[in-house]
Amino acid sequence: MTSSAEMSASPYAIEGSRVVKKYGDLTAVDEMDFTIKRGEAFGLLGPNGAGKSTLMRMIYCRTPLTSGSLLVEGWDVGQDQKKIKALVGVVPQENNLDPDLNVIDNLKVYARYFRIPAHQAQSLAEDLLAFIGLGDKKYAAVEALSGGMKRRLIVARALMNGPKILVLDEPTTGLDPHVRHDLWDRLRELRRRQITILLSTHYMEEAQELCDRLIIMDRGKILASGKPKELIRLNVSNFVLEIHEMDGLKPLVSHPEVTPGVHGATHYYFAPSLELLTPLMNQYPHRQSLIRPSNLEDVFLKLTGRSRLE
Repeated sequence: MTSSAEMSASPYAIEGSRVVKKYGDLTAVDEMDFTIKRGEAFGLLGPNGAGKSTLMRMIYCRTPLTSGSLLVEGWDVGQDQKKIKALVGVVPQENNLDPDLNVIDNLKVYARYFRIPAHQAQSLAEDLLAFIGLGDKKYAAVEALSGGMKRRLIVARALMNGPKILVLDEPTTGLDPHVRHDLWDRLRELRRRQITILLSTHYMEEAQELCDRLIIMDRGKILASGKPKELIRLNVSNFVLEIHEMDGLKPLVSHPEVTPGVHGATHYYFAPSLELLTPLMNQYPHRQSLIRPSNLEDVFLKLTGRSRLE
């Protein structure tokens, strides 16, 4: 069957126009407009409760829209749920593997939902386990796996139907840095294969490392969108000075190109050059301080006005 995406000249895997989701009086997603290009890695950043998971659930047809338009590979989420589900692989926040099945049987049983023949499912499952680094665990019990292995198995399961789009809702939360970086490598390989990746995360480094473009959202609205480096350049200067344990002290402004900010007991000073920050640091020799390049977390804190919740 030829999909609408193959017939369409649109470069977008996902297109949202004035997307709204309400739960009673609560507006979880508030008239969001966005597009995700085919083959790109696209990130959703925001505090808990920002609407990220709700937006993802609408994209893979788990939750219906209240209003607006949302197309996935040219299909309408309100009318073409079966077609969309066949094109999308989903890695949810929770580990929802079947504990009564071993590793490879979790994949083979999942393949039945997509009417993949048994012999094909066996071969596909073995290939995916090798790709995700679990080839030697295919007959292991799920409960014998570490947390990182379970997350990798869920990624493998999400790939069983050969999706064009992979949706990952906070896929590395709670994983140690080694496992997280290993999973990043697998996602980079999928991106090289031109699979569209939609990723939500609380880890700013993860978004900066993996995403071609992203949006920062809060209370259901988009606060900013663009490439990570562009967002850093447009919202904060090149360098930042952090000075800790500054309770009760007002930020100093020593130069017109230095922008002060406060988060909790920490003062932040942003500037285009290191030379502008050194005199400020020297004024507080007994405080813990650090000069570093600005990053995506600085943008996040500035735009959301509150700390991220891990």
